[in-house]
Amino acid sequence: MTASVSDLPRARKAALVVQYLLNDGQDLPLSDLPEDSQVRLSRELGALDLVDRATFQAIATEFAEALGNLAMTVPGSLEAVLSGLDGKISPQALQKLRDESASKAGADPWKQVLALDPDTLLPVLETESIEIGAVLLSKLPTSKAADLLARLPGEQARRIAHAVSRTADIRPDAVARIGEALAAQYCGAGAPAFPQTPGQRIGAILNSSGAETRDRLLEDLAQQDPDFADTVRKAIFTFADIPARLSPLDVPKVIRDIPGEDLVKALGAAKATGGALAVGADHILSNMSQRMADSLREEIDELGKIKKADGEAAQTDVVTAIRAAADRGEITLIEPDEDEA
Repeated sequence: MTASVSDLPRARKAALVVQYLLNDGQDLPLSDLPEDSQVRLSRELGALDLVDRATFQAIATEFAEALGNLAMTVPGSLEAVLSGLDGKISPQALQKLRDESASKAGADPWKQVLALDPDTLLPVLETESIEIGAVLLSKLPTSKAADLLARLPGEQARRIAHAVSRTADIRPDAVARIGEALAAQYCGAGAPAFPQTPGQRIGAILNSSGAETRDRLLEDLAQQDPDFADTVRKAIFTFADIPARLSPLDVPKVIRDIPGEDLVKALGAAKATGGALAVGADHILSNMSQRMADSLREEIDELGKIKKADGEAAQTDVVTAIRAAADRGEITLIEPDEDEA
């Protein structure tokens, strides 16, 4: 090849660089390219002829300069972008984008299917036909396929394994249609409408409810659905739960986020009520500096009688601050069953 480098199309130059890297033993992930790009690259590779040293050096220099002028790299595909956005945008928005990506012409539905975890793929092998199972097994990475095969009943595993022998002549378009059907059936369920479980949602609502309302609703739920009531009860975190759920070492971390007036009202009302609320107040007072605890006790004495509504509102503010610190990862609340294990 002696043509001027400027006359060569970009695809031919790319093929030359790829061929050089392949000759050098580099393992290039060419299968990650879109199918039409793979076909075009293969044709360009097939059209290559002898290349003189000067031509190749000019192409390599141009390629190196192009890389040097890059200010940043980008993911290169929508799927790569979505993987990077996982956890940074809402699950609903992420699933909507994944669904749109999957529906685009030319998108490979098998990428979605093969990304499913083994627990999701196992029912696919159990419910779909033996032939579909054989195609799916053939597409999966070896380790994943072996894991799923080991989980299947012996007879079904044998039948699917034998059916793989009948996939030798299956056409690529048939495999693509099977992937589309599986993706539509098992990958299009979408993200859940709510990020929390029903028990957690009701528990969060009752956390902000008055004690009388909370106790009454819990009692009613226990009569109607004991299991659900138990889930809700575990999700509830009230002022009375502080001694069991808030580590002594975490008390100083959370009280700094609580306005002093609210803390005094919450502790004063709890001490006046007695019982579990008073124990919660003592847990907070006994796990801060002695000087601060004495100062708070003096303010409580000076404040005098606290209205019930004001005390409950202040206690809710304390609980909200503790919850917020846990959500930010600054503290870790003790799970209700941890001390029972």
